[in-house]
Amino acid sequence: MKRKLLVASGNKGKIKEIESYLENLDENTRFEIIGLSQYPNLPEVEEDGDTFTANALKKARERAKETGLLTLADDSGLVVDYLKGAPGVYSARYAGEKATDKDNNKKLLDELKGIPVDRRSAHFKCVLALVDPDTEKEIIVEGKCEGIIGIEPQGDKGFGYDPLFFIPKFNKTMAELPLKLKNKISHRANALKKMKEELMERYKELF
Repeated sequence: MKRKLLVASGNKGKIKEIESYLENLDENTRFEIIGLSQYPNLPEVEEDGDTFTANALKKARERAKETGLLTLADDSGLVVDYLKGAPGVYSARYAGEKATDKDNNKKLLDELKGIPVDRRSAHFKCVLALVDPDTEKEIIVEGKCEGIIGIEPQGDKGFGYDPLFFIPKFNKTMAELPLKLKNKISHRANALKKMKEELMERYKELF
């Protein structure tokens, strides 16, 4: 019998990435990946932490308590060196509480207007937190992806700041990369790789 693993996110882009990675944990895996769509009446979790780790843990703990399921939550965002780490934990609401990706991208470009490419370094950071309500076991891992903030949006395959996040190695923005490649090199992919190793080590009975 497969054990359910709840991906505690309402962001469809994130869920797609995480499910795409975790569904391939192992050909004999006994995890069943489910999303929050199966729990439409759960209250919103207030992301009031001042770090990615604090927010990821809070979401994982609350959803695990509410559902009784092994729960995986993430908090991730863009860290721009010139802006001293902004937008950081406020990445999703950089231009306001109801900001769209387009709004956030516009604000970021405005903040960096006139700044040369060599001063537009940035990285995406992802912290994943796994909480097991049965054993109170908690696992925290993080991943990064280095890049540069472009001058204008390019690509339509991603979400969030992907159209502005240029990766020199591929000469493309994150939003121009196919999902298969993105799932190998993104901050979330790097964190998921570490989480996969933790899952296979700590839940050996499910493999």
